[in-house]
Amino acid sequence: MSSWTNGSSNLSYTSFVLLGFPGLKESRALLVLPFLSIYLVIVSANALVIHTVVAQRRLHQPMYLLIALLLAVNICAATTVVPDMLLSFSSRFSRISLARCLVQMFCIYFLIVFDCNILLVMALDNYVAICYPLRYLEIVTGQLLAGLLGAAAARSTCIIAPVVGLASRVRFCRSNVIHHFACEHMALMKLSCGDISLNKTVGLTVRIFNRVLDMLLLGASYSRIIHAAFRISSGRARSKALNTCGSHLLVIFTVYSSTMSSSIVYRVARAASQDVHNLLSAFYLLLPCLVNPIIYGARTKEIRQHLATLFQRAQHQGSGEKLQPPPSHRELPA
Repeated sequence: MSSWTNGSSNLSYTSFVLLGFPGLKESRALLVLPFLSIYLVIVSANALVIHTVVAQRRLHQPMYLLIALLLAVNICAATTVVPDMLLSFSSRFSRISLARCLVQMFCIYFLIVFDCNILLVMALDNYVAICYPLRYLEIVTGQLLAGLLGAAAARSTCIIAPVVGLASRVRFCRSNVIHHFACEHMALMKLSCGDISLNKTVGLTVRIFNRVLDMLLLGASYSRIIHAAFRISSGRARSKALNTCGSHLLVIFTVYSSTMSSSIVYRVARAASQDVHNLLSAFYLLLPCLVNPIIYGARTKEIRQHLATLFQRAQHQGSGEKLQPPPSHRELPA
């Protein structure tokens, strides 16, 4: 489907076909099962940790609530991408309108940037908890947390809106086939005709500025945090602080390394096939969603204990045995 722009003879497509992994042709349907399985694992793993935080009142603390929010963003990010990806494997359901394409583009990049901004808020929470432990409850209030998350959402919107806004003004006349499983910025820009140098400049500038600023803030925060952690006299408290920082640093490494590696490979390996680029895009979009709940579920002691209790309860119910009541809050280690 197409439309005429400004009454001229310049054709501009307003409807596109998502052609995920075009090199596989008719064999693309074979990808439905693995990607659907990955999506179900992402949703169930993230939802399980979120349920743990919500169900346990003693976990209603800023750090755990931020973890739950981060994992909720993971579910939203995967849901924004995977259903359309699965539909793109079938030629009958692969069509998408320009408006819906731009909305999907905004949601994908907004959630990625918001995910990084939540990590910044978590770094600030860790900084206050370790460097100013006696004033933590006084400083990190619910009002402050809500304000920081509101600022994170506003910052994400301000970063992504110009990129999507410029994309909406582009005329698409080269083709109406997007050789991708989602409406990524460069995949859509490949179909444009005319000068898109401003789009490329804004997109690259925003990405570099955002990444560099985030890395500087995270580096400054965690260098102070680790320095303060090593000055803690109690060995147990120091070990707990470093373990908490280790979990967050693993998540930060996963998120930033996946996004940066995809950008680097996209610009360096231009001779690689479209399927390789699409696979890298799926990697950087879905890997953090898959790994984050595993990191927090395995390395966060309080979450790990509750998950172990849930699994034991399920095993005993399945075998018909009577489960002993879980230890009380006072019996659990701090």
